[in-house]
Amino acid sequence: MSTARMAAYWTLRAVLEGEDLPRALVRERDTLSDERDRALVTELTTGALRWLAALDYIIVRASGRPTGRLDPEVLAVLRLGAYQLLYLDRIPASAAVNESVILAKRVGKSSAAGLVNAVLRRVAEGATTPPLPPDPGLDGPRKTQLAYLSVSGSHPAWLVERWLDRVGFARADAWVRFNNRAPTLTLRANRLRITAEALSRRLEEHGVTTTPTRWARDGLSVVSGNPLRTPCAKEGLFVVQDEASQLVAELVAVQPAERVLDACAAPGGKTTALYAGLGEGGLLVAAELRAPRVRLLQRIVHESGADAVRVVRHDLRHPPFLPVFDCVFVDAPCSGLGTVRRDPEIRWRRQPEDLARMAALQRALLEGAAAVARPGGRLVYATCSSEPEENEDVVRAFLAGHPEFDLVPPDAVSPVRDELRSVITSEGWLATTPDEHGLELFFAATLRRRPE
Repeated sequence: MSTARMAAYWTLRAVLEGEDLPRALVRERDTLSDERDRALVTELTTGALRWLAALDYIIVRASGRPTGRLDPEVLAVLRLGAYQLLYLDRIPASAAVNESVILAKRVGKSSAAGLVNAVLRRVAEGATTPPLPPDPGLDGPRKTQLAYLSVSGSHPAWLVERWLDRVGFARADAWVRFNNRAPTLTLRANRLRITAEALSRRLEEHGVTTTPTRWARDGLSVVSGNPLRTPCAKEGLFVVQDEASQLVAELVAVQPAERVLDACAAPGGKTTALYAGLGEGGLLVAAELRAPRVRLLQRIVHESGADAVRVVRHDLRHPPFLPVFDCVFVDAPCSGLGTVRRDPEIRWRRQPEDLARMAALQRALLEGAAAVARPGGRLVYATCSSEPEENEDVVRAFLAGHPEFDLVPPDAVSPVRDELRSVITSEGWLATTPDEHGLELFFAATLRRRPE
């Protein structure tokens, strides 16, 4: 049996029991020496998490029993095997079934080997036309649309129901399809050390092909090769950062010589982007609450060459600063529901009640930010959430309680590139979407405190 499948099994089990996917992947995948094995671990784990609802739907029908009646070990083996049969054309069906049977034995479930073999053979027989809910089209019954989006599209029913009600079936379907496509690796050139054009040439020398991103000015999409295993990574020439996230950092529009507080700064990708625009004479304070994330922030800042950034540990809900900052950037903790393409486990972790809990925290953070922004200064509030409770509703609630602040368009701070203008709504905030921009769902708004 391949070591990659065993590593994928332990990664999947760990994530479904509550561990973060990146941490579990690093622990299991990086013990493998073969690059192809490491890639297979990532493919199997993220794919099984991405298509979890569809896989379980098919497993239930092939096994004749609900998933709750299957041992966790057996269910994990079946999910990985079914994913290979249904979504990975390059793996022969016989290999997927046989390897799964061996895997079941290796994880202590020899008694279930016959069940695994029988269920996966049934899955393999119907792999070309799996019995999933069909596409009902724009005019299909709402119940049928929900079944299609949640089961065939493998998203939580509560989430796609919200999308269906808010944006309609066509857009909800586009969002679901986008989230189920494996993302490309996106880099941001570290402008403290190199331009995007020069970085692309350097990476090409090491067998990595890239193309410029459509929207972000310093972004590169990786076409082939692994930039993380090149000297460019060790030299701090780039950070891995979603394109939409890069746009948020640009919206902050740091000006030379400003005093800036990056209030929720870890892991530090946006921090280093902000610092690159600050110039001499400015001050950037990067703050984080939890000690492990402070250490991560310090490492990223150092590796990027932004050593003049002042990293501090503090809780913005109890601001330790006076109102002296020209700009306070609140990249708020959120549900992360705008990034489920890249982090597929998030869709299964979140529950509807999380939105109100996160919004309460976000409003408290904005209250703290308001206390440290000088008169005439600005707040930039951002999330990577798809949901209005964490985005527009938080901003509106803040403005209702703070008449001294106004929502301002980004170009009131600094001229906006046409590419960035394309993701600004008529209300004046940044809102990226899969169907309109081909980007994850990010949100950002600029609020200015009136001069005294």
